[in-house]
Amino acid sequence: MFNEGVVLYISPFYFKNGNTSKNKYFIILKVIGSEIVIASLPTRSNKAPALIQVEHGCNNDAERCFNCYVFQENWVITDSGFSFPMNTYVYGNEVEDYKLQIFESNYQIEGVDYEILGSLTSQEYSDICSCLKQSTSIRRGIKKYL
Repeated sequence: MFNEGVVLYISPFYFKNGNTSKNKYFIILKVIGSEIVIASLPTRSNKAPALIQVEHGCNNDAERCFNCYVFQENWVITDSGFSFPMNTYVYGNEVEDYKLQIFESNYQIEGVDYEILGSLTSQEYSDICSCLKQSTSIRRGIKKYL
């Protein structure tokens, strides 16, 4: 379950900040030892400034301090053929670290608590990590692990 590049669908996902839980996609970007996983909760919310045309892959505009990785709808991104049903966005400032012990205690049963949708293709994984490294909004502690 905790391998780099794995895409999960968690139902429901319990947010670290206490927000109301809801079903979420979860992309594992890095696993650090047996303690921490760095991951993204992609969103369908397009937060790009109006002047930026977003397309699949890395969308970086240093002038506007904007950086996100876009998964275009129906674009196959995993080795299992999975694609998001809508355009889906990963923003550097939303990449978080999670304690594995807490995560494993919340999501124990595959097929009930979570579903493994596949692993990002090697190109997608490399591209998203490279893109997030360019982000000025990602926390430095997380950026160094990517």
